[in-house]
Amino acid sequence: MSAAVPMGRMAVASPRFKARMAGLFYLLTFLTGGFALIAGRGLVVSGDAAATAAHILASEPSFWLSFAADLLGAVCYIVVTALFYELFKPVNGSLSLLAAFFSLVGCAIGAASGIFRLAPLTVLGGAPYLSVFKADQLQALAFLFLKLHAQAYNISRVFFAFYCLLIGSLTFRSTFLPRALGVLMVFGGLGWLTFLSPPLAKSLYPYILFPGILGEGALTVWFLVMGVNVQRWAEQASAAELWRS
Repeated sequence: MSAAVPMGRMAVASPRFKARMAGLFYLLTFLTGGFALIAGRGLVVSGDAAATAAHILASEPSFWLSFAADLLGAVCYIVVTALFYELFKPVNGSLSLLAAFFSLVGCAIGAASGIFRLAPLTVLGGAPYLSVFKADQLQALAFLFLKLHAQAYNISRVFFAFYCLLIGSLTFRSTFLPRALGVLMVFGGLGWLTFLSPPLAKSLYPYILFPGILGEGALTVWFLVMGVNVQRWAEQASAAELWRS
């Protein structure tokens, strides 16, 4: 009897623990993303390949730190995705799996775009085999790689838009989280969805970041502070299990 009680408590506490961990890793995603933006600020000069190349070479440590922060952020978001899948599976297993798919594809594209981000360091590195190119050609090529990185990163944001929309829907349909959080997540997803049209997203930047920060930020804070309603989560999980059987 005494052994059964701790095991029962662990089972009950598990969803709340997962929620708190999801909130923690979501917060780490925000922090690493913010650090990457700060570390990479001012390195790219719009329309000026020569100035951009000069800034990159003069601030190579910042360039590497920005890349590392982005990569760490992607890892944190993968952890969030796995925890969210487990938390929202009782609401709708298929939608939760689809949401995880969109998130993982977005993370993969975002991580792969890092290759384009690092390429300018190789191009501008002064290796002997690059001597066949003129300096302005190398600067233009480095600038091109940075443009490709930005475009790939924007594509990843579209996948995250669908992820936020699905998580918002699951949150709204859940019984263990406030529906307002679901509405805010859908609002955030609609904001990220504007990256389907790069000119539109560019014209609205940086204001278009606000819906995503609001929606995802609210969910992060809620998970960190409140977690989930464990009793209602267990009831919904039991109902889902009965329905499947």
